[in-house]
Amino acid sequence: MRDVAVISVAQTPARRRVKEQNEVEMLMPAIHAALSQVDMTIDDIGFTCSGSTDYLAGVGFSFVSTLDGVGPWPPIQESHVEMDGAWALYEAWVKLQLGELDTALVYSYAKSSPGDLPMVLTRQLDPITVAPLWPDSVSLAALQARALIDAGKITEEQMCEVAVRSRRAALGNPNAQLAWDRPDAELLAEEHHIAPLRKSDCAPITDGAAAIVLAAGDAARDRVERPAWIRGIDHRVESIHLGHRDLTVSESTRIAAEKAGVADGTIDVAELHAPFSHQELILREALGLGPEVDVNPSGGALAANAMMTAGLIRIGEVANRISAGQAERGVAHATSGPCLQQNLVCVLEADPPRTGARSGRQDDPNARRNGAGGGD
Repeated sequence: MRDVAVISVAQTPARRRVKEQNEVEMLMPAIHAALSQVDMTIDDIGFTCSGSTDYLAGVGFSFVSTLDGVGPWPPIQESHVEMDGAWALYEAWVKLQLGELDTALVYSYAKSSPGDLPMVLTRQLDPITVAPLWPDSVSLAALQARALIDAGKITEEQMCEVAVRSRRAALGNPNAQLAWDRPDAELLAEEHHIAPLRKSDCAPITDGAAAIVLAAGDAARDRVERPAWIRGIDHRVESIHLGHRDLTVSESTRIAAEKAGVADGTIDVAELHAPFSHQELILREALGLGPEVDVNPSGGALAANAMMTAGLIRIGEVANRISAGQAERGVAHATSGPCLQQNLVCVLEADPPRTGARSGRQDDPNARRNGAGGGD
C-alpha cells in the first residue's frame, strides 16, 4: 500500500449565514489557499473529488457548477460524492492507491442557512416508514440522548460539560462560529430545547467550505517538511431503521476504528464529528479514547457544523496539529445520517512512523501494511 499524506488544509471561517456569495464564490478561497500553501496549481493535481448535497442547494447537479472554482479546463479527472467531504477524501485516497497519480484535491461545501435544515435532513430517513412522519434531526438526536440517560450511561451534567469544553476550546480557533466561556451551571439552567437537549447541546447551522490536498510518497515529502500520513482509514454504515440498532452505542464507529488501527498506538489528539453533545460521549466509548486524549481542541462540530464539510474539517484539524508538531498521532471521525448512522475513522501519524504503525513506503520491502477499510 502507498503512503498517502495530508499536505495542505484550508477552510473558510464558519458563519451562520453567507448572503453575499454563492457556493462557488464561498468555496474558491478555500481551494486557492489549500493549493497556494504548497505552491501548487490545479495543473499539479492528478485527481479532484468533492463532497456536497443537492438537497441544500435545491438544484439538481449543483456540484457541477462548483467545478468553476477549480478550473476544469483543460479537462481534469474528477469525481463527486453525495456525502461529507471526508468520504470524498476516502475516494481520493483509494484513487492514489492505484499508483496512476500522486496528488489529489478534495473539497466540500454547504450553505445550510437558506432552508429549514432539520427538516431537509429528513430526506436521509427511510422513505417508506419514517420520512413521511417528518421527524426532524434534532428530535431524533433527543430520542438518542434520552435512551442514553434512561440506560444510565450518561447524565445531562456530562452533556453540559462537553458543550462547555467545546465552546471554550473554540476561543482559540479563528474559524469557529460559536466560542464562549460560560459556567456549567449557567447552561444547566437553560430551558430544554427538545428534552433532554438544550440549545447548547446542539451544533449551530453553518455555512462554510474546506479543501485538502493529498500527496503520495515522495510527492508529499517534497512539498512539506512534516506530512500527516494517513495510516488507516475505514468507514461503516448501520441500518437506516432506527429500531434495528442500539442508539446508545456506535457499532459502526467501533468496527471502523478497529479496521483503521486506532488502538495500534497512542492517540494524542482526536477530532470527533459530534453534532450533539451526547454523541461525543458515544464516540469516545466506541473509539476507546481515555481522559488523557485531547478531544476536539478546535471546538468540534458544536463550534461550527457546516454540512458536508464538518467531517472533512475534522481530518484537517488533526493533520494541522501533526504537521505543526503539536501531535504525533491522532484520529479523526466523520458522521452522516441520523443518530450516527454512517461513520468514518481516519488515523494520521507524523513521519517517521511509530512502532506498530500501519504503513510504509511502497518501495520499501520492509514497510508495514497500511490499515484500510476493505470490508469483511
